[in-house]
This record gives sequence, structure tokens and C-alpha cells, in this order.
Amino acid sequence: MKKIGFLSFGHWTPTPQSHTRTASDALLQTIDLAVAAEELGADGAYVRVHHFARQLGSPFPLLAAIGARTRRIEIGTAVIDMRYENPLYMAEDAGAADLIARGRLQLGISRGSPEQVIDGWRHFGYRPAEGETDADMARRHAEVFLDILRGEGFARPNPRPMFANPPGLLRIEPHSEGLRERIWWGASSNATAVWAARLGMNLQSSTLKHDENGQPFHVQQAEQIRAFRAAWKAAGHAREPRVSVSRSIFALVDDRDRAYFGRGGEEQDTIGVIDQTRAIFGRGYTAEPDVLIAQLAKDEAIAEADTLLLTVPNQLGVAYNAHVIEAILTHVAPALGWR
Repeated sequence: MKKIGFLSFGHWTPTPQSHTRTASDALLQTIDLAVAAEELGADGAYVRVHHFARQLGSPFPLLAAIGARTRRIEIGTAVIDMRYENPLYMAEDAGAADLIARGRLQLGISRGSPEQVIDGWRHFGYRPAEGETDADMARRHAEVFLDILRGEGFARPNPRPMFANPPGLLRIEPHSEGLRERIWWGASSNATAVWAARLGMNLQSSTLKHDENGQPFHVQQAEQIRAFRAAWKAAGHAREPRVSVSRSIFALVDDRDRAYFGRGGEEQDTIGVIDQTRAIFGRGYTAEPDVLIAQLAKDEAIAEADTLLLTVPNQLGVAYNAHVIEAILTHVAPALGWR
């Protein structure tokens, strides 16, 4: 059994070909797609966060709105770039969104990917400390965020407050119990996956990672997952971790699918360079259901993960994206034992 959700970048483009032409369209349609996905029996609604881009950039109002409109589906991010975040203010926002969703938030955070502008986090008021890289700063912000989510008091109360305080040191409010265990780290390397395991974060692994040994993408990703689980066990955490992988998967079941994706896509892994590091980008899957089933059965990383996030072409509209999700849930997942 696997949890199956969707992952949307929330692109919007003011062109006639797009069903998502404004930022308002992107936000409201993401809410509607989450509602539709829940009705179809999907398990998760996740959003990607990018700044300075015509995409979803401010996740917590959106997550709270999805939480208010749904009752069962998990709600998450994949991922929030911690270079841009104030960990304390983020803890307030995350606590509020999780309480609105009644404890369904699954928050993916990371060092982030290359952004639209140079050192965009500087415009948000953040700079690495002396001797730090921007990646070090992101991990430092993440560690502070994790510590705050424990709900322990740390701030000395004012002896003459406007409102009466509880006894002792004060914590960030609102505090949502259990959210600390629902934080995920988006790891692009084996080393950061191991680091995340030691800190007790779940693992999100996307459609790209550092090319560490020249093996096919799904093999390297499966190795990363196994390294994460070994580090988790060595750290002695009491609970079982969760692991998600992302994939672009389209089942060709009607004329619309064939018109949009019938010519195929990236059916082979590709190699590129991210931040001067050799990276491998995983292939997509586009075929009739019986062919998809045979192909996906050979994907070692999907087999290792407990959660699969389907990247969706959000600019094709809510109805079509709901169809994409339904096609996987109906025609593919049962044959693979995911349902």
C-alpha cells in the first residue's frame, strides 16, 4: 500500500493556451484540485514553493484554505526553501495551518533549488553568517524551526504583560502537537538524507538528485532511501520514518491524454548541472496503463517509498488534472499493489 498524492508547482501564465492565467487562478484552482483529489480517494495535496516566480510562493494561506475545505487528505509542501524563512514566524504560520487542518499538515522543507533571481534570500533580509554557505544557512534555519516545534518555552515573559501569561518561559503560539514529527527534508544527496534522518525528519526525494555514481536515477534514489533508513535506525528514533518520491506519470486512457502526451516525454534520465554539481534528472512515464504498470514495477525507488507524489500540469485546469489523478488511482495503482 502506498499513499498517493499530487504535487503542483502552481504555474500561471497570462496566455490564451493556459487555464491558469493569474495568481488568483493558481491559488483557487489548487484548492479546488485538492477537494477533487480527496473525493477521488487520493491521499495528499502538495505544493511547490518558488519565490520571484509566477508560481505558488506563499504556502501557508493556501495550506490553511485547503485544510478548511477538506477533511481527510494530507496537505503539504515539497518543498519550502529555508534560506528565505524566519523559523519563528514560520512556526506560527505552520502551527495555525496545521490546527485549521486538524493535524494533517506534512511540511516539506529544504535548502531549495536555484531560484529566479541571484541570492533572492538576501532580499528577504537573510545572509549567511561568517564562514557559512547559503546551504548552511538553510540547515541552520531548519534546525531552529525543528527546535521551536517541540513546543518548549524559551522566551522570558514580560513582568507587566498586556495579558496574563501562563507560568514559566513562553513558547511560540499557536503550537500544534505532533507537527514536529510531520516535517520532511527534501534531500538532493545521500549525505543530506542521512543528516535529515539523524534529526528525525522524514525524507522527500524529488525527480532530481546529485549524480553520485552514474547509475540510473531510480537506482540512485533507492540507494539514497536505504541510506536514510539506515541512519534513522542508527539514530534510535522511536517512530518509523516516512519517505516520498515524486514522478511525472500520465496514463493514456482517452483522446485528451493522447493529444496532450501521446508523443511521449522524457523517457530517459538526463544529466545536467545544478549549482556547479552534476545532477541526474529522472525520466517521466507516459503510456497506456498496461505499459505503465510494467515500467513502474521496475522503478526501485517507488518500491522503497511509502508515498508517491504525482506532478501535475496545473495549467491544463482542475478537471483535467483530476482526470490525470483518477487514471492513476483506477488503472495503474491497483495492479501494482499500491491500492
